[in-house]
Amino acid sequence: MRKYITVISIFCFFSASAQSLKEEGWNPAYHASAAKTNDLVNTKLDIRFDFVKTWMYGKAWLTLHQHYYQSDSLNLDAKGMTIENISMVSGTKTIPLQYTYDNMNLHIRLNRVYHASENYTVYIQYISKPNEYHAMISTMMPGQKGLYFINPHNEIKGKPTQIWTQGETEANSYWVPTIDKPNQKTTDEITITVPAKYLTLSNGLLTSQKVNNDGTRSDTWKMDLPHAPYLLFMGVGEYAVIKDHYKNKEVSYYVEKEYAPFARRIFGNTPEMIALYSRLTGVDYPWPKYAQITGRDYIFGAMENTSATLHEESSQLDARELVDGNSWEDVISHELFHQWFGDYVTTESWSNITLNESFADYGETLWNEYKYGKDAGQATIYNDLNNYWNNPANANLKLVRFNYKNVVDAFDAVSYQKGGCILNMLRNYVGDSAFFRSLNLYLTTNKFRSGEVQNLRLAFEEVTGQDLNWYFNQWYYNSGHPKLNITYSYDAPGKTAKVYINQNQAGSVFKLPFAIDVYQGNEKKRYKVWMNNVADTFSFAANSKPDLINVDADKMLVCEKTDHKTAENFIFQYSHAGSYIDRREAIAFFLNNKNEPKSDEFLQTALKDKNDRLRSFVLQRLNMLNDTVRRTMETSLKELVKNDPKSLVRAGAIADLGFYKNQDFKPMFVKYVNDSSYTIAGNSLEALAKIDSVSALALAQSFSTRPAKGELLNAIVTLLSKEGDEKNFRYIYDQFLQAGINARFNLLPAMGDALAREKNADDLKKQVDVILAFRNDLPEFRGQNAWPQIDGVLNAIADAKKNAESPELATYIRSKIPAPLKQENVTEAPVVNNANVTMPQAGLQKYTGDYEYKGDNAPNGIIIKIYMKDQVMYMLVPGQPEYQLERVEENVFHLKNMEGFNVQFNLNNKGAVTNLLSIQPNGTFTAAKTK
Repeated sequence: MRKYITVISIFCFFSASAQSLKEEGWNPAYHASAAKTNDLVNTKLDIRFDFVKTWMYGKAWLTLHQHYYQSDSLNLDAKGMTIENISMVSGTKTIPLQYTYDNMNLHIRLNRVYHASENYTVYIQYISKPNEYHAMISTMMPGQKGLYFINPHNEIKGKPTQIWTQGETEANSYWVPTIDKPNQKTTDEITITVPAKYLTLSNGLLTSQKVNNDGTRSDTWKMDLPHAPYLLFMGVGEYAVIKDHYKNKEVSYYVEKEYAPFARRIFGNTPEMIALYSRLTGVDYPWPKYAQITGRDYIFGAMENTSATLHEESSQLDARELVDGNSWEDVISHELFHQWFGDYVTTESWSNITLNESFADYGETLWNEYKYGKDAGQATIYNDLNNYWNNPANANLKLVRFNYKNVVDAFDAVSYQKGGCILNMLRNYVGDSAFFRSLNLYLTTNKFRSGEVQNLRLAFEEVTGQDLNWYFNQWYYNSGHPKLNITYSYDAPGKTAKVYINQNQAGSVFKLPFAIDVYQGNEKKRYKVWMNNVADTFSFAANSKPDLINVDADKMLVCEKTDHKTAENFIFQYSHAGSYIDRREAIAFFLNNKNEPKSDEFLQTALKDKNDRLRSFVLQRLNMLNDTVRRTMETSLKELVKNDPKSLVRAGAIADLGFYKNQDFKPMFVKYVNDSSYTIAGNSLEALAKIDSVSALALAQSFSTRPAKGELLNAIVTLLSKEGDEKNFRYIYDQFLQAGINARFNLLPAMGDALAREKNADDLKKQVDVILAFRNDLPEFRGQNAWPQIDGVLNAIADAKKNAESPELATYIRSKIPAPLKQENVTEAPVVNNANVTMPQAGLQKYTGDYEYKGDNAPNGIIIKIYMKDQVMYMLVPGQPEYQLERVEENVFHLKNMEGFNVQFNLNNKGAVTNLLSIQPNGTFTAAKTK
């Protein structure tokens, strides 16, 4: 499963699964692998749907045997079902069986004692009612229901009716009685009866289709190879199917019909990916086919159901989105690599989810490295590291996670991104040949079975002949990462260069093998070293002072570095060391040290870097509020807009030029609002609005009659939301209804602005109810991060109505917002108790100004504004409603109506504000004062 992170605002840069430090006194339970009393052998299902009731009528024939000990009982997971009949199948006869059922667990008394050598088949007739029961167990993600009916009553115009299932972690037992544990394996045969206009998809091969007299069709799908119950899948809907192949196996793409022309541009690299992963692992793609299908309102990014991956609707890119490149390709490669790591060999427990997700994450790196070169592979690794570092609390979490409150906690940046980087380090240490041979041994030894991390270690030890307990204990069973402080010296008389490295992290000292490259002119010497102590010194013979000493020359260590190189060192590193991360480190140095004499010249060079990601990185981080930056960069920005081959770079340059608010740029912005790239068009419209809001609004209104997505849609709705026009409101409302979950987050601020101006009480209530339905339909694991933002928008609407002398509407809105969940997360930053706190509001002016967000995931030009209005302090983030700040401590403020969100201002020894900390339930983010 690829957890897809959507940027909602500055307050939501991180995954909903990010886990913070434990609350004092809270001890999460130990989660062992599930005991195996009975083993699944085969699952046969006959399924029909009631779209009106959102029920599923099922018949199941489960073949099992005892794992080892004889028994006369069977325990199954079956969530929220109506059980109608349970029988033992004995030849052509059935024997009724006694059972007890508590809406979660189905306890069946068999007709006799069975031994491990005996298979038996139990028949169960049942009704699945996924919308009528809410299971709460620690091994299932909160809010999951397994079986999802999408627009079943066709109430939303233009939105298709679909059915899809989501099993991971233990939610398939909402629609099939089973032993819903990852260490079980079953073959399956599923017959799905649907209205004839719909297509179906499931695991394995389509073995038969039968047209029925009632306007339905029955499709039978059969999977003859065993796989885990959570990987069982059904998909139903109206689709176009585009077919490719890998060797003699079908590779197919199920997309909504309007996206059929683009399916190969989105998914068309899949056969080449299959060939790559088959070659690298030495295991040819093991399943009988590979299909990929899209699903509306799917909230998990994508899911690697065996031979039938489900993607959220964001995967459906149109021609204008594809101008910017295939933004979904990493997800495609991630899910495909799961077919080996997760499906072919499955984690035996969710505590070992790294065996699934870390490998799938690393599959993205392997594909990018192979297809697009070393820069692309390193960029993927760097982004993974950044996602891991973004939440400081991740350093407290182990990769193998036996203790957790809910399983969602284990699906985080540690299991995914850090785990992928740990595999990359292991590959660097043992070498490519040994790495991939070890993967082959792990896969072939454990094929069609489940495993734990020790199985992986043993495979690597068998191949390399080395004891690797130190590596697995350090990186898999321990938490954290090294924090390295690196300094340098040169002894001219002794002709010796020295590197001093200190580990400054709390806790254990890490054992680190890595390379150090020493450069003297064009000559490079590599030294392989080990760091074993809190502080180590490494000495190298050098006839003259080195131009560069490059510690961790392969840039593969999972570590934080404070590297005391000079500006000249970084300039040399950029041009001579030359890897993606080497160049990025140099760029970051000059972006963060803009007073360096050579900064402007260097950044001009970086804007011509061969890698478009690095060019975009510079554009995102330039301080366009600085007069000197604007003056020195203007020519380069114009040149990029005109000539850069990558649309996202051109879009970034346009966004930066928007900060000039220069009327001379108007013809350029007007020209590019019609660009084929949504991003260029959207950024141009936003830039135009800064100098000619009337023309920008007119263009937004004209664009509202055409298809729009991404940045263009965001720009349109932002402009339209500022005008109290019923037609504009209707457009925003319709877009919100039609949008997928991730797009809805982006539309939410404009929806809030529009509703704040809505004067018709009935329309207001209707549209507020739509936002509330969106809010309340989010499963808890996603909602924990999103609910405060949604509630903030709703409260802002209520405030607007109260100020407009419509207190009854304000009361209506507030009455609909559920009470916030008790936060069980804390951060390393100060925790503020906002209850009944009154602080004097005097002396606030010193906090006002512009603050630049310093994280790498920030969108173009992210500037937080703190300002005063009517003696009240406010915070404004681009694309968001303004947030009132209420003082609760000296230098600490609470965001009104935003539970758990605070801002702390830091001052220097002269009492001047230097930066702010945005303190949130999932982390603390820094923005430096620039003005």
